Amino acid sequence: MADHYRALLERIDRGRARVGIIGLGYVGIPIVIRFCEEGFRVIGFDIDHEKVVQLNSGRSYIKHIPSECIASFVNTTPPAFEATTDMARLSEMDVIIICVPTPLSDKREPDLSYVEKTAGDIARSLRKGQLISLESTTYPGTTEEILLPLLEEKGLRAGRDFFVVYSPEREDPGRVDYTTKTIPKVVGGFTRRCTTLGTALYSRIVNTVVPVSSLRVAEMTKLLENIYRCVNIALVNELKMLCDRMGIDIWEVIEASSTKPFGFSAFYPGPGLGGHCIPIDPFYLTWKAREYKFSTKFIELAGEINTQMPYFVVQKVMEALNSQGKSLKGSRVLVLGIAYKKNVDDLRESPSLELIRLMKEKGARVDYNDPFIPVAVSHRRGFTMRSTPLTEKNIKRYDCVVIATDHSSYDYKWIVKNSRLVVDTRNATAGIKDRRIVKA
Repeated sequence: MADHYRALLERIDRGRARVGIIGLGYVGIPIVIRFCEEGFRVIGFDIDHEKVVQLNSGRSYIKHIPSECIASFVNTTPPAFEATTDMARLSEMDVIIICVPTPLSDKREPDLSYVEKTAGDIARSLRKGQLISLESTTYPGTTEEILLPLLEEKGLRAGRDFFVVYSPEREDPGRVDYTTKTIPKVVGGFTRRCTTLGTALYSRIVNTVVPVSSLRVAEMTKLLENIYRCVNIALVNELKMLCDRMGIDIWEVIEASSTKPFGFSAFYPGPGLGGHCIPIDPFYLTWKAREYKFSTKFIELAGEINTQMPYFVVQKVMEALNSQGKSLKGSRVLVLGIAYKKNVDDLRESPSLELIRLMKEKGARVDYNDPFIPVAVSHRRGFTMRSTPLTEKNIKRYDCVVIATDHSSYDYKWIVKNSRLVVDTRNATAGIKDRRIVKA
């Protein structure tokens, strides 16, 4: 064991460890880039053949990651980075980092099928001296209860023959004030030596590594971070609905409260929760808590409130149209922004999709515009749509424009000027005085 441990630690310290990243998405690609920037040779693994071909040609499919960045690592001799669908090549790796999705099932239960499939792929070629790091968000106990038994099926033992850590991803697509390098990385290992190896590995690509005492602490850390956001967003969403009835501007209230230099952190309301983390991760803990006969009331209540927000927005659209003598049924509605947050091309769990479904269900003729997403596909809601060009002629055709995602590229003064009615869910029109604006 000591020989495997020391040999791997030396390879990591010298930058000679061969790094494999499984899952080349919003989490995997930034990690690929950081290891390449530090001189490591990296192989990316993904089941999507088209994605692999695109990356190997030096093209990025993620809006905020330029193709030039990918090309700079693909076009070296030998390549600093290459992508493959061949999972047998995992045997070549010294380090394997798992960045696969962990969604919810239709019954809102954890779906660990991607993690289990990946663990099976690794187990088939697992050899002594490898370090396996799981980054996918999940409930406490997953690494020990699900991942380790699958990896140990052929007789190798974690902590002795190979090493295992959990290090939760902290990516925030589109963010510019923090990067993969500057965001601290939490690492928990199966054994002390596992933690040491994980700390050494991630210290090569991030400024600060935070070792914790166990796998479960690391797993719980990620859930707390996202539950904290989920509960606080639910709070301001509930207050937004109350303030709407009371005739108070919730955005002004938040701005005023933010002047307090201690004891307050600003969270902002919206049309609902989006992205892969906040709408999903809290329910991983809710599910696991049932095993301990414990009810996570705050989490479940926050989920209920946030899930109701699209319904609140649609009700505001109906009321706004009604004030102009129109009904939602038969009206033409343009949704501005279908990405789950501003300035990204990420559609996952976007509240805009639910807004569109609800308004279509009530008989509205709905289109959308998003400069980052030319085609939107929602299998769950049964529609495929194309982005409508945002021209003066086009926007004047709609009875109502709903600002669902506040992309920076939108000219909100122009939008208000050329629209018959604007329902603003993001306070994007702050400072614009016009009777056609309705806050929702």
